Amino acid sequence: MNATPRALGYRMPAEWERHDATWLTWPREAGISFPDAFENIPAMWARLAKTLAENELVHINVFDEAHEVDIRAALKKEDAPLGTRIHLHPFPAYEPWCRDHGPIFVRNTDGLAVVDWQYNAWGGKYPPCDLDDAVPQHVAKLLNLPLFSPPMILEGGSIEVNGAGTLLTTEACLLNPNRNPELSRAQIEGNLREFLGVEQILWLGDGIVGDDTDGHIDDLTRFTDATTLATIVEEDPQDENYERLRENRTRLDAMRTPEGRPWRIVELPTPGVIEREGQRLPASYANFYIANGVVLMPGFDHPNDKRAQAILQELFPQRRVILWPSLDLIWGLGALHCITQQQPAAQA
Repeated sequence: MNATPRALGYRMPAEWERHDATWLTWPREAGISFPDAFENIPAMWARLAKTLAENELVHINVFDEAHEVDIRAALKKEDAPLGTRIHLHPFPAYEPWCRDHGPIFVRNTDGLAVVDWQYNAWGGKYPPCDLDDAVPQHVAKLLNLPLFSPPMILEGGSIEVNGAGTLLTTEACLLNPNRNPELSRAQIEGNLREFLGVEQILWLGDGIVGDDTDGHIDDLTRFTDATTLATIVEEDPQDENYERLRENRTRLDAMRTPEGRPWRIVELPTPGVIEREGQRLPASYANFYIANGVVLMPGFDHPNDKRAQAILQELFPQRRVILWPSLDLIWGLGALHCITQQQPAAQA
């Protein structure tokens, strides 16, 4: 297709707009995401699928037939509604981070389309990733949707939109030479505008310590409505994240809406230092997922879990904010937003 999504009136809806479904990629024991700690992971995915299926359809990407047998067993054990609300698809991917390799949907008055950004496993860190890269193409074919393929590498966790023309991202990730060394900042911004239908692009700086994605925005700052941003701040000056998060907070204070007004900024605490086997993990309450009827927020068995949950509950009064135990999940260096990808309703 020659015309870009923007030219055809497409835009990327905000995550809180109504979903038709959520896409998940089921983890594999043979994968690299949860070394020596896989045993609790399938049950977590099954509980997640069951919880989401209460309010929207759930589509799950499956690696092969043996994988499907295991998935069916895990879903059955959780009494999840497989076949009615939960559907399996033979779309293989090596790792389960569907936010980053899954389809990104845009919408116009005629319905949805899929944007298939190129994917190189966070700057070539974890090859192979050819199967993961192909997932959006499978989804577009299944749903019989138009497919757009931008000439640029981009992961879904690196962008955050408010559905009203503004996109938030980070320099640490999108300007990293391990993604698109041949593209300038202006060219990257041009692709974001043309393929996601946004107008205003706002840039933060560095990500949090331990984040192997080079600074995804979904661990830092999230839109909770069209004019409100929830951002994490570190209260301990001795913490490695203190200065980088303070710098991002300063940037947010200087930013303005397209109408020239300050954004409403709401601060979220951090869970401090979460380590496993001597490795600091990128634990962040910003890595929540907004689904129909609920917000799923990662919890890390830390006193700040409840503080963060209460803040998000105020920001989402029409949804139930569920605290989701995520210590096993964060060992894979991602949390709830990283493993989910929303499929917006076909009509606004």
